[in-house]
Amino acid sequence: MIDVTFDFTRDSYRYWEGFWNRKDGLGAGFSDPDSSSPTLQEYHRILWSKELPNGEIMDLKSGSGSYYLTWKDYRFGSDSIIVSFRYYHYKEIIEQAMAQLVDYKAYYEDFLHKSYTIGGMIIFPKHNNSINQNKGTNKLISDRFDLTLECIRRFYFNEPSPLSDVLEQDRKFFEVFVDFKGYVDFFFLQDCVSSDYNKVIIWDGKGDFTENPLPKTVEDYFHFLDNELDFLQKRNARIREYAKSVD
Repeated sequence: MIDVTFDFTRDSYRYWEGFWNRKDGLGAGFSDPDSSSPTLQEYHRILWSKELPNGEIMDLKSGSGSYYLTWKDYRFGSDSIIVSFRYYHYKEIIEQAMAQLVDYKAYYEDFLHKSYTIGGMIIFPKHNNSINQNKGTNKLISDRFDLTLECIRRFYFNEPSPLSDVLEQDRKFFEVFVDFKGYVDFFFLQDCVSSDYNKVIIWDGKGDFTENPLPKTVEDYFHFLDNELDFLQKRNARIREYAKSVD
């Protein structure tokens, strides 16, 4: 039922059409698999419709628009875990990366094909001022999932973070996982935390929210992407084993 190699750009509306036509040369998909891929929506529904750590069953229903996935009074949207920082204000590092690669376009297309597999996707509660919105706009996070997970860890441990107010809005949602371990295990995120669940494995920098979260050099940039893909591969393996066990 779950193919961890399936690339959600394949059934996202005209995703690759005109991808490299942007004037800045950074590339952009015509659609967003988070909302456009029916396979991704179904995979989310299947994977997360299971028993929660608090004993309830998250029985997700598929819909459309802001009702992409629903359970009880919750609405959920899909969000990407894997990012590549193709921002105009980060273009200097991207151009250095381009210069180091024989074929940057082929490299980046391959990166996206891997990124848009189920191991690179997660769901968050969807509403105004939501987590997936804030983690992208907060300059101390810059859409990094490792830093987002560190904020979630701090929430469970009653420690402040740049997303404290945002996460507090969804306290009832996070309470269904009981604790940080419950949240991590439910979403197969074990390879981004220490074995005792007390620390998040940070993919670049210190992870203490005192510095610019964007990798500082092109070497740091490639190292960050490698760390993301390593996590992606391991999470896909966990999802594959889970899918086999319940098939």
